[in-house]
Formats: sequence, structure tokens, C-alpha cells
Amino acid sequence: MFERGTGDGFIRCSDGHVRWGIYGAAGVVFVVRSSTDGDHPGEPVVMLQKRSAMAHEGGTWSCAGGALHRGEMPIDGAMREAAEEVGAIPGTPRVLGEYLFKPALDWAYTTIVVEVDEPFGSSVNFETDEVEWFPVDEVDHLPLHAGFAAAWPHIKDIVTGES
Repeated sequence: MFERGTGDGFIRCSDGHVRWGIYGAAGVVFVVRSSTDGDHPGEPVVMLQKRSAMAHEGGTWSCAGGALHRGEMPIDGAMREAAEEVGAIPGTPRVLGEYLFKPALDWAYTTIVVEVDEPFGSSVNFETDEVEWFPVDEVDHLPLHAGFAAAWPHIKDIVTGES
């Protein structure tokens, strides 16, 4: 039997929903805690990507992420997907925490929260229309991808240190 390495593709999960990522999926929210840029110096800012029309729920904001490969750990998949979608990750990233969404026995989405030293990123493939850094309080007012919107309260707690 052929076993595919890439997890790209849809799967009908044990709860009956069809989701992207045969082996599950993962994404990463990058945070800079000591920003001196913009209108909110000193407040944490997070990187979000605006999903292109070629992606599920195009035109909404979410984190970089995607399908895990067979046997790939969520942190590795999230960082790989981020590099593919928003570019090389600078410096030495530090994991602050993660949020696991596991709606079915056979599928999960892990969002990793990673601190970096400086803002970075741009649209480097067809999945991303733009990349921006937002103060935490502004994220609630954006048109968010439905899955990211559901996870955001948990992710926000990690970013602000309230978890």
C-alpha cells in the first residue's frame, strides 16, 4: 500500500466534517513583545496574514499554517508552513505556548505562539495576499477566518501572558 508523505488534501473526519490536512494541520502566530513601531510602542503585536481568494475563506485574516506531513510534529509543520507563506523566520524563535483544537478523534489543528525579536514577513506565495502586524486589541475587529476566530481568545491569553 502506498503511504503519502504530504498531508495536503481533505479528510472526512470522525465527526463527519471535511477538513484540510490528512494528518491534521498546524499554524503559527508570531509575536513581538517589545515593539517600538507604530502607534502602540511597548505593546505586543502579532503577525497575521490575509488569505487570498485562492485559499479557504479568502479575504479573512488568520495565522500562517497548513497541513501536516505524515509523522510531522505540529511545531515543525507550523514553522515550515509559515516559511512557505510569509518568508524566512529571523533569529531564534521562542515558543510561548500552543492551543490545540481537536474536534474529532482523527484530526486536530495546533496553533503555536512563537516570539520573535522583530517584525518580518511578506506574501511569498499564492495563499497570502498580505502580511501585517497588529496590536492584540485590534485583532478582534478584523474579519477573521472562522477557525482562527474561535481559537483567538485562547491564543490571545498566551500572547498576553494570561494563560
